[in-house]
Amino acid sequence: MTPRAWPDVPRNVLILALCQALGLAGAPFVILVGGLLGAKLAPRTGLATAPIAALVVGTALGAVPAARLMRRLGRRNGFTAGAGIGLLAALTGAVAVATDSFATLCVATGLVGMSTAFVQQYRFAAIESVRPEKAGTAVSMVLLGGVAAGLIGPQVAEALRYVAGAEYTGSFVGLGVLYVAVALLLALLAEPLALSHQPRMASPRSARQLLAQRDFLLAIAAATIGFGTMSFIMTATPMSMHTLDGHSVEATSRVIQSHAVAMYLPSLFTGAIIASHGARRTMIAGIAALAGAITTASAGHSFHSYWLALVLLGLGWNFLFVGGTVLLSTSYRPEERFRAQAVNDSFVFAVQALAALSAGAALKAIGWHGLVLVPIPVLALMLGLLFLTRNPRASGPSPTSSSVTTSGQNDPEWASRAPGSPTGPPHTTPLLSQTRVEAPPAPGQPCLP
Repeated sequence: MTPRAWPDVPRNVLILALCQALGLAGAPFVILVGGLLGAKLAPRTGLATAPIAALVVGTALGAVPAARLMRRLGRRNGFTAGAGIGLLAALTGAVAVATDSFATLCVATGLVGMSTAFVQQYRFAAIESVRPEKAGTAVSMVLLGGVAAGLIGPQVAEALRYVAGAEYTGSFVGLGVLYVAVALLLALLAEPLALSHQPRMASPRSARQLLAQRDFLLAIAAATIGFGTMSFIMTATPMSMHTLDGHSVEATSRVIQSHAVAMYLPSLFTGAIIASHGARRTMIAGIAALAGAITTASAGHSFHSYWLALVLLGLGWNFLFVGGTVLLSTSYRPEERFRAQAVNDSFVFAVQALAALSAGAALKAIGWHGLVLVPIPVLALMLGLLFLTRNPRASGPSPTSSSVTTSGQNDPEWASRAPGSPTGPPHTTPLLSQTRVEAPPAPGQPCLP
C-alpha cells in the first residue's frame, strides 16, 4: 500500500489511540481475572500469581517477533496479526475456564502478553505517521488510550462474569470481541509514511552499532528504568497494602486505579512539554517524580501515603517512557526502525518482567521500606547521565570518516528535524544542513509548503 502523505496521518494517530484503548485492555483484564482464577485453579498456593507472570513474560518474549513480523508485513498487517493472537488468547482463556485447566489459563494469559507486545508498537507507528516535531504529541495521544484500557478491561471482566457457562467464560468471550474490534479499526489504518521513496544512503546498521550510540542508549535506559521502577513498586503495592498493612480490597483497588490513570492521563500534556522543553528535561522531571514517589512511600503506611506515592510513580513513568520513546526516534534511520524498536522493547519488557517477578520476594525479604529504596541507585545513574549529556555532541563517525553515512545524518528525514529540538539531531552535528530537506511527495499527492 502506498504510504499516505502528511495531511492524512492525524487520522492514523486517532485510530491507533482507539486501538490502544481496546487492545491494551487485555492487560488489566488479566491482572484482575488472572489473579482470581489463579487462586482458584492453581494446584498450590505458590503458583496463584503464575497467570499474571505469564502475561509479563509473554510481553517480553513477543517484543522481537512483533517487530520482525511488521518489518515483513508492514504496520497494518502486523498489528492485525497481533489482534489475531489476542483473539486466540481470549478463546483459549474461555476453554481454560470451562475445563478448569490452570495450565491452559497460563497459556492464554501468555498469549495476551504477546498480543500486548504488538500494542506497544503503536507508539512507534504514531511517530512514523506525523511530522518529526509532532512526535511527542503523537506518542502522548496513543498512550492516552491506556486510560480507557484501564477501565474497559476490568469492566468487561465484571459485566460478563456470569453470562455464559462457568464463571468468567463470558468475560473471555467479551475480551475476544475487543480484539475483533481492534482488527476492524486497523483496516482503516493507512500504512505510515515510512520514507520508502527516499534514497537510502547506507545499509542498515546492526544492533551492536545502534547500541554504540549515546542517544540510543539513553533512550533505552530511560524507558527501561521507568518501566522497571514502576513495575517493581506497583506489583508489590497490593501485597503490602492489603496483606501486610490490612487495608481493604476497595482501598487497594482505588490506589491501583489512580496509579493507572496517572500513568496515561498526563499524556494530555506530555507532548507539549517535550515540544517546549525537550525530551531530556522531561525525563529529568520524570526522575524527580519517581524520587517523590519513593520519598512518599517511605513516609508511612497510610492510605494517603500509598495513594500519593503511586500517583507520582505513574507520572514519573509517563515522563520517562514518552521522553525515551521520542529520543529513541532520533537515533535511527527509517530503514533501521524495526530493528531499533525491537532492541528497545526487548530491554524494556525484559526488565519489566524481572521487576514484576522479583517484587514479591523482595517485599518478603526486605519489607516495603527496603523495597522502595532499591531503585534509587539506577535513578541516580540515569540523572547523572542526562546531566552529563545535556550539551550533546554528535555521536557516530567523525566528519572525515568515509563511513559517515552510517550515522543517519544524511537522511532527508533526519535533516528535516530542527537542530536541538527534542525530535531533532544535536546542536553540534557538523554534517547537518540547516536547510530543511523534504522528501518528494508520493505520486498523486500534493507537495506541502
